[in-house]
Amino acid sequence: MLASILACAPALTAPCGDLVQGGQSYTICRFDPKKDDLRLFWRGPDGQPLGSFEAAAASLKPGEKLIFGMNGGMYDYSNAPVGLYIEQGVELKRANTRGGAANFHLKPNGVFFVGGGQAGVWETSHFLGQRPPAAYATQSGPMLVLNGKIHPRIHADGTSLKLRNGVGVDHEGLAIFAISNEPVTFFQFASLFRDKLQCDNALFLDGSISALYAPQLGRDDFTLPMGPIVGVVARGQ
Repeated sequence: MLASILACAPALTAPCGDLVQGGQSYTICRFDPKKDDLRLFWRGPDGQPLGSFEAAAASLKPGEKLIFGMNGGMYDYSNAPVGLYIEQGVELKRANTRGGAANFHLKPNGVFFVGGGQAGVWETSHFLGQRPPAAYATQSGPMLVLNGKIHPRIHADGTSLKLRNGVGVDHEGLAIFAISNEPVTFFQFASLFRDKLQCDNALFLDGSISALYAPQLGRDDFTLPMGPIVGVVARGQ
């Protein structure tokens, strides 16, 4: 069933870089789950949420270095994941299939996962039905693009402008992370994945608090304390 992992055309030759779509600027970062150490971070050794890129980096073992970070899914007032959260193969929070008014509950929502050298973005019910091998997984919502179509409740005439970030996976299996460098609408952000990145499926991670850690670009965005953090770790640097 991993054959239904997203298809999307390559956009950049470097791990991170800026591009323009529809007059808006975005930063895109791509990583290969076969070679790059993609992880999720939530709590430290004391059981408390890490809350920042700095704390996530400090939690690493000697010889390890955080080379990329981004807020990795929606969270509640205690900085706990709102939905499914798997870290190092352990399910720390169960999937959330309830309805509601917030973006997370704008069905269908989805799950970004990494495991066995592969990454994927699947609609939540599909993920729960198939249960692919996932060392790390985070549930968020809504899906921005689903089977090549923009989410049916994301409309071109939407007026809400926010910084936004999300994730997709291309036809080579690379995990693609995108963050807007200026406030954009949901439709503009979804169109980035569908039209520029040509992703069949893409997942919204969050808005307003969207933040990027990309030292090769000089980016270490300040934001309020975060819940889940998605990161890439390098060794021997």
